[in-house]
Amino acid sequence: MTTRQVRLNQARQVSNRLYDRGLRVFPDGTTRITVERDPVPRYAKAGRGAYLEDVDGNRLLDLNNNFTTLIHGHAYAPIVEAVASQLACGSCFANPTEYEIKLAELLVDRIPSVERVRFVNSGTEAVMFAIKAARAFTGRPAIARIEGAFHGAYDWAEIGQAGTPLTWGPPEDPLPVPLYAGVPASIADDVLVLRLNDIGGLQRLEDAADRLSCILIDPMPSRAGLIAADPEFLTALTESARRNGVLVIADEVLNLRQGFQGASARYGLTPDLVAMGKIIGGGFPIGAIGGREDVMRVFGTRQAKGSLPQGGTFSANPVSMLAGSIAMQALTKDEFDRLEQLGNQVRAGLSEVIRRHCAAFSVTGAASLFRIHPKEQPPCEFRQAFCNKAEAETLMRLHRHFLASGILLPNGAAASLSTPMGAAEMNMIVECFDDFLSQANQR
Repeated sequence: MTTRQVRLNQARQVSNRLYDRGLRVFPDGTTRITVERDPVPRYAKAGRGAYLEDVDGNRLLDLNNNFTTLIHGHAYAPIVEAVASQLACGSCFANPTEYEIKLAELLVDRIPSVERVRFVNSGTEAVMFAIKAARAFTGRPAIARIEGAFHGAYDWAEIGQAGTPLTWGPPEDPLPVPLYAGVPASIADDVLVLRLNDIGGLQRLEDAADRLSCILIDPMPSRAGLIAADPEFLTALTESARRNGVLVIADEVLNLRQGFQGASARYGLTPDLVAMGKIIGGGFPIGAIGGREDVMRVFGTRQAKGSLPQGGTFSANPVSMLAGSIAMQALTKDEFDRLEQLGNQVRAGLSEVIRRHCAAFSVTGAASLFRIHPKEQPPCEFRQAFCNKAEAETLMRLHRHFLASGILLPNGAAASLSTPMGAAEMNMIVECFDDFLSQANQR
């Protein structure tokens, strides 16, 4: 083990002290369950470009980017300068500002399925209000969703998010597994769980259509394996929904980063509503619902029937709107193409390393996203992507190896790239994985 590796593994004194303090005020030591710990979290101090510095002085290539949000990396100078100037003028108002119009105009001009926009404060809120809009528009209570996909923290959107082989039911009839104890049974009764890329299973959508307001789908669900929906599946799903008056909601909170026009345009999906977030806020809290003008009309105050009240103290605050506009304007078609080339480079490099070592791993993802699976064949849906105990332990060893080499790879090995990165960082990732497999072969 090198001196650098020893330092990265042992230099946690400040993080340890902070975690001890956190345990005195937070139920679990931190205030987000998504914070990774091994056995304690690494507390961040600063970020510059593609790199994060923790409180113990370790500098790490950041492949998490606050759960894919920071597509321009940390402390992106144009946003820092603009936000600092805005803060001197005020951080939030009860009144609207021009900044919200500017960001909405950008989204409407860029994303084919978005004709009107409504801003909220998070991806969870975006999904929640998209579902509520579908209910208000159709007058129906139930929703359908894809097994294993993550859609935030709204009760109905959580059903079917985290099943296991012991709970998820037979392949032909996935069960609506609740996320936590005490969920009212009536909520699960109003959620139909479908499997990604299972065209035959769409008959269940037809059978339940008279109660369904919408089908919620992420075109490439990250938590379910970072696996793209097959074009045939999307076509069949859309046709079934249209035939039965069921709205299609595309959750692009994460995957809007897959292209200049987002993920739906990339995969040939034409949704009625789109939930957005993460990259559109430039590193600040944000969410947005966009979609067809007639459906979005339910948010209007003049709507006589089926109106949907929606506010939010910090919704469309000028800081998030300004930062989001700058971030999105910088994401030109050329910049998306460059990110995709980097993604292609790292996915091809990882796959070549796997082939050369004859290792039981595979790689999925697209654009600026990749995921390493401890499985010989790339999974095609959530149940295939699910990791057993031994596979989860392999991923933790992989996480620790990357960390010891100065790379912050999430412990589920799902990673995102940022615009400050280049070919050198891609080579660094591939070489680290190569070293991991070499060491594994020597055991």
